Amino acid sequence: MLTALLSFGVAATLLVLLPGPDTLVVLRTLLRDGRRRAALCVGGVLSGLMIWVAAAALGLSALLRASHDGYTALRIAGAGYLVWLGIQSFRTRTAGRPQATTGEVKRRSVLGTGFGAGLATDLLNPKVGVFFVTFLPGFIPHGQPIGATSLLLGAVFVVETAVYFGVLLLLAGKVTSWMDDAQIRRRLDRATGAVLVAFGVRLAVES
Repeated sequence: MLTALLSFGVAATLLVLLPGPDTLVVLRTLLRDGRRRAALCVGGVLSGLMIWVAAAALGLSALLRASHDGYTALRIAGAGYLVWLGIQSFRTRTAGRPQATTGEVKRRSVLGTGFGAGLATDLLNPKVGVFFVTFLPGFIPHGQPIGATSLLLGAVFVVETAVYFGVLLLLAGKVTSWMDDAQIRRRLDRATGAVLVAFGVRLAVES
């Protein structure tokens, strides 16, 4: 079992380091709203991962993979959400770090930034569920309980993801001064928006 954990830990580390929609949403939140809301966004991402891990352990993700209509519906919803986030980044108007009104904060905090953004990005991406249900079984030793071992391996993945984002936010704190430059932030917003839209389009067209 220890060998399986070590092997999975190495493989999971390589996968966690690959940037995806989760990383982009966290970076987008960091650029627009600062480290505190980015940390909340990370919490949403981790919560989404834990839900998918539990679903995989219970076999729900396997049902999702088997249901073409269910997978397609969730995939299209996730693609639309990523495109919406990208468009919101394009529409950002920055001048330093502007103070949002109470109404703007309430409106944006639903799904646009913070915890809701991280959670929605994960839950609306069926590829996360399919990933767990196809990736985890390869590391479950023969004779070990599938459900409990899947939860353990999934927990390892979530912990590694938390460490990755923790380091990311820690390093980001050292460069917040140059992020305050309005022109640089506009360029970063646009670049992030373009990549989010690209991820959304790819998710929509892929089978």
